[in-house]
Amino acid sequence: MSGLTALLYAALAVYGVGWWLGLWIGNFSLLLFLLTLVTALFWFAERWRFAPARQAAADRFETEQAQRRTELQRQGIAQVDGPDLVATRERLLAQPWWLDWTAGLFPVILVVFVLRSFLFEPFKIPSGSMIPTLQVGDLILVSKFHYGVRLPVINTKIIDNHAPVRGDVIVFRYPLDTRIDYIKRIVGLPGDQVEYRGQRLFLNGREVPVKSLGDYYDEDSMRMAPRYTEQLTERGHDILVEPQRPSFFRPLEGFDRFRDNCRYSAEGVACTVPAGHYFVMGDNRDNSQDSRYWGFVPENNIVGRAFFVWMNFSNLKRIGAFH
Repeated sequence: MSGLTALLYAALAVYGVGWWLGLWIGNFSLLLFLLTLVTALFWFAERWRFAPARQAAADRFETEQAQRRTELQRQGIAQVDGPDLVATRERLLAQPWWLDWTAGLFPVILVVFVLRSFLFEPFKIPSGSMIPTLQVGDLILVSKFHYGVRLPVINTKIIDNHAPVRGDVIVFRYPLDTRIDYIKRIVGLPGDQVEYRGQRLFLNGREVPVKSLGDYYDEDSMRMAPRYTEQLTERGHDILVEPQRPSFFRPLEGFDRFRDNCRYSAEGVACTVPAGHYFVMGDNRDNSQDSRYWGFVPENNIVGRAFFVWMNFSNLKRIGAFH
C-alpha cells in the first residue's frame, strides 16, 4: 500500500506541475472529487481494516508477553528481559505514513470539497476585461448555490434557486472551451434583442442610459479611458468605453451554435438571445472578448454568481462586495 500511495502522489505531482507549466489545462473540480474519493476509500479501510488489524497485533503482543512472563515466573525466573511494552505497543498502533497522508487528510479534503462544490468557490481575476469593477489580481468569491445546487464535475442542476438577471456578474465555462472559466456581466436574457453599435448598448430597441464620470486611469493598458455609469439596472454599474472607437466585431472561429441569431455589420453586432442562454459582456468594453465575438452562454455552463473580493495582495482596499 505504501508503494501505491507513493505512485498516487507522484501522479498528482506530475499533473500539478504540468498544469502550472501550461502543458495542459487542469480540472480542479475533477481533481478534488478524485482526491475526496481516494482518501475516503483509505479512511474507511483504516477504520474497518487497518486500525483493527493494528489493534489486534498490539493485543496479541501484550498477550504473548504476559504468557512469557507467567511461564518464566513459573520456572522461578523473577527478572524478565524483553522489549519495552509501552514503546512497542505504540509502534504497533502507530498509523503508517501512507495512511496519515491519505485517510488522515480525508476530513479536511471532504470539507473543502463540500464548501467549494455547493457553497463558495474562489477565483482569481487574470485579465482586465472587467475593469473598473474587478482588477487584475482580485481574488473573488463565487456563490455556487445562488442559481441552484448542481452536482460537482458533471454540473447537473438538482435544485433550483434564483434565476440569472441582468447585471449579475457570473463565472461560467467558456462555451468554445469548457475547460476554461470566464467572468463577465449578464447583459441579455433569453429572448432579448441585444445590439451594440456606435459603442452604445441597446436592449429590445432601447438604448441603455449612461452617465459620464470623467476619465479613469486603466493600469492594465497604462492609459486613460472614459468612465461611465451604465444603468442596465436601477443600481447601475461602471464601465470603460471609448465612444470614438469603431464598433466592428468579427465572430471567432468556433462560434457555430446559434450563429444565425447574430447579425454583424460595420456598425456593430445585433443578436437575439436564444432560450436557455445569456448574452454577456465585460465592463471594459473595448478590451473584452465576450458574447459579441463568440456567442451565448448556455445556462448549464454557469458556475455561479461573483459577489465579493476577499483579497488583493497589491491593494487591500479592494476587499469588499461589488455589483
